Amino acid sequence: MTGRGVWVNVARGAVLAVITVWTLFPIYYIVSLAITPWTDLFRPVYFVTHPTLDNFKFVIFQESPFVKFFWRWLANSLWVSAATMFAVLVVAAMGSFALGRIRFGLGRWVSGITLFTYIIPASFLSIPFFKIMGDYDLLDTYWALIFAMTTFAAPYALWVLWDYAKTIPQEIDESAAIDGAGLVSVFFRIYLPLITPSLIAIGTYAFFYAWNEYLYAVLLLQGEKTITLPVGMGNFLTSDDAPWNLLMALSVIYALPPVLFYYVFRRYLTHGLVSGSVAGV
Repeated sequence: MTGRGVWVNVARGAVLAVITVWTLFPIYYIVSLAITPWTDLFRPVYFVTHPTLDNFKFVIFQESPFVKFFWRWLANSLWVSAATMFAVLVVAAMGSFALGRIRFGLGRWVSGITLFTYIIPASFLSIPFFKIMGDYDLLDTYWALIFAMTTFAAPYALWVLWDYAKTIPQEIDESAAIDGAGLVSVFFRIYLPLITPSLIAIGTYAFFYAWNEYLYAVLLLQGEKTITLPVGMGNFLTSDDAPWNLLMALSVIYALPPVLFYYVFRRYLTHGLVSGSVAGV
């Protein structure tokens, strides 16, 4: 290797090192505060000198009034995320089958409108959504948040699956039709098994989307027991004596379900989300 090649590799290594530190430092900061006792919380140190798990104990066993609804908030987040994921999968699977496997004249118009709804900022529709949910007496219900999350996550999921559906040979449907299979049979027995990897990918995406939601959760959920965990954590910030160590312990626990989700389904994520896009190029 020439001298110039060595310096290029050193520069690349330095850049990667900076990016790695830049990316991981917030995680290190959160975890270190989560295991820091209250007495050491405001000391300007970069390493935890007296690590403790008491903060997690206070959160899990609700031994502090700040976290008395921890399990309720966590259950609310899981319920909203799981229901949103299921609704997005149903909409995307049935919609992509109709657009990609059934030929009708308005297919391109429908796909164009779907993609248009995806590029509209969710914050732009927040006030109209609040008014609509209020008119139908759905404010402070989980259904309002599930409906909002499905509305914004479904267009992207449908777009990914629709492009993937077009790559499946039409001869498969024709052979099934010759054997007497109807549309319902083709959908459940042929189409769904073929798109399973992409379904897992967009299901994971929908779960993450709903799990991380904050704006609509604040807007649509107002009761102390009905809010989700991100909103509950955000409420700490309005307190003058915010227990930062408990807040960081909450943040670590809050991050575990998505991390577990990613670990289990990671091999489907990249392939499932880009397969349709590549096919549509």
